[in-house]
Amino acid sequence: MDLYHVPATREKGWYLALMAPNVKGPNYAWLDPSRLYCHPQGLQDCLADLLQPFQGDAIDMVAGIDAMGFILGAAAAATLQKGFLAIRKAGHLCVQTEAQPYSDYSGQQKLMELRTDAISPGLRILLVDQWVETGGTMRAAIELVERLGGVVAGVAAICMENSEGGKWIQKRYKCSHCVPPRLQPHFDQHQ
Repeated sequence: MDLYHVPATREKGWYLALMAPNVKGPNYAWLDPSRLYCHPQGLQDCLADLLQPFQGDAIDMVAGIDAMGFILGAAAAATLQKGFLAIRKAGHLCVQTEAQPYSDYSGQQKLMELRTDAISPGLRILLVDQWVETGGTMRAAIELVERLGGVVAGVAAICMENSEGGKWIQKRYKCSHCVPPRLQPHFDQHQ
C-alpha cells in the first residue's frame, strides 16, 4: 500500500481503487475503505467530491452514523466548520436518547439512538455514512433526525447502491456519493 502515490490525473472516484476487498467471508462488508482514509490525497479528494453538491447549502450540523460514518462525518464537519453529531448503535449513550429500530445490510435487526438534546426544530443536518447498501441504517437515521424536528439537508456516502432503499433515499433527499456512473453497476453487484 503506497500512502503517498497520487495519480497524474485524478478523476472523480480515483481513490475508490484504494479500498481493499473482503478476504474474511460473508459476515463482513465486501469492501474495506480504511486504506482510502489512510491516503492523505485520497481522503481529501473523497471529501471534496462528497461535499461538492452541498456547497452553498444551509447546513447547521453534520451527523455521522455508527461506526464508519464517524470518520467521514467528522472529517466533513471539520471541512465545513460545523459541529458533529454521532448517531450511535443502542446502548452506548449515557444521556436521554430517542431510539429507532432498523435492519442493517446483513438483515440483522438492530436499534439506533440519538441524544435528544442535540437537535432543535429546524436544524439542518447533513447525514454521512460510509456506505448505503440497503438503506435501512440511513433511513433509521433520517427518521430519528426528523422525529426530533431536524431537517435532513442531505445524505452523503462513499457509495449509494441502487437498491430499493437506496433509491427511496435518493428520490426524497439531496444525495451525494463518490462512485462515477460508469462504475455504479460494479458497486451494485459487489464486484
